[in-house]
Amino acid sequence: MTTPSFIPGLELSRRFYLEAVRPLLDEAAPGITHSAARLGSGSEVLGFDTARSADHEWGPRLQIFLHPQDVNHHRARITALLSERLPKTFSGYPTHFAPTGESGIRVMQTTDGPVHHRVEVTDPGAWFTAQLGFDPSKDITLADWLATPTQLLAEVTAGAVFHDGLGQLAPARATLHWYPHDLWLYLLACQWQRISQEEAFVGRCGEVDDEIGSAIVAARLVRDLMRLCLLMDRRYPPYSKWLGSAFARTPQAPALSPVLTAALAATDWHTREHHLAHAYEAVAATHNQLGLTDPVDPTTRPYHARPFQVLHAERFTAALTTRITDPALRTLPTIGNVDQFIDGTDVLSHPELTRAATRATVCFPPETSVSKQ
Repeated sequence: MTTPSFIPGLELSRRFYLEAVRPLLDEAAPGITHSAARLGSGSEVLGFDTARSADHEWGPRLQIFLHPQDVNHHRARITALLSERLPKTFSGYPTHFAPTGESGIRVMQTTDGPVHHRVEVTDPGAWFTAQLGFDPSKDITLADWLATPTQLLAEVTAGAVFHDGLGQLAPARATLHWYPHDLWLYLLACQWQRISQEEAFVGRCGEVDDEIGSAIVAARLVRDLMRLCLLMDRRYPPYSKWLGSAFARTPQAPALSPVLTAALAATDWHTREHHLAHAYEAVAATHNQLGLTDPVDPTTRPYHARPFQVLHAERFTAALTTRITDPALRTLPTIGNVDQFIDGTDVLSHPELTRAATRATVCFPPETSVSKQ
């Protein structure tokens, strides 16, 4: 089969819905109220797909959302009709997805028989609950927000909606678009706290001739600074494969990328620390520009009596936490959401914080909700 010219996945799915799926949907269930979108997992949803993405779980695919009662009545007929009548290829890409031998993983492949398509027929509440563990059309609890990885929140708020006849996708995605204000302040505070926990370790490792350890700490700090910039820019940080690609789209990236790259490339701790200090000050200046707190001195300084240059990032944590008014958030330790606490230094060093983190992100009272500010 000739490899077709690459079409970004969201555009491919949009055309697939309009030209191939919608006519068959109208035939299977004439006049049925529905929505159509490409949301969820997949590099194309975040806009990072390339021709390489076509090697698995990529291709002409989408979700058709119906009212729950319509799912029960029509899903089997719609799914079967699409299987029998969809074109075998669309814009040069097979519409049939064959198993690869890996559990749950399929790949586009030509077929002479019925098409095993990737048009999912579901209802919004069931789909969001399967993706996130909760339905955004109902009250979202603090536990919901904290226990949901930012990758998943990115997947349901990115992508594209092609038709919203139900009128439910737009409000659900708007609700999930970003954290409530006080929760945003809390997560920013927790991200600064992560930096505070390790910023002196670049020098401390180097001082005992552990350049590998120093480099590992520096890489962790670079990752945390990138995540912090995304949080400041009100973007959900994706998981590691796409973190750099997402960071490149932030306003801070043009100036910060060379500095962070230099810190990662450094072969001695003094050079690493030098570049990280510049990065700290740049991100601290961005914090002040946001106007979320009173200005905080963005300059680095010695780490107490030790010869390491740090920001003392906990100063930004303190400034942010004083602006939090939500009583539920004010009582939480500064360990953050599931992404932040999972390998935080304080959590790993103190069993009582591990227990508190588990309670905060998994066992938080479900009736506690955060106001949608």
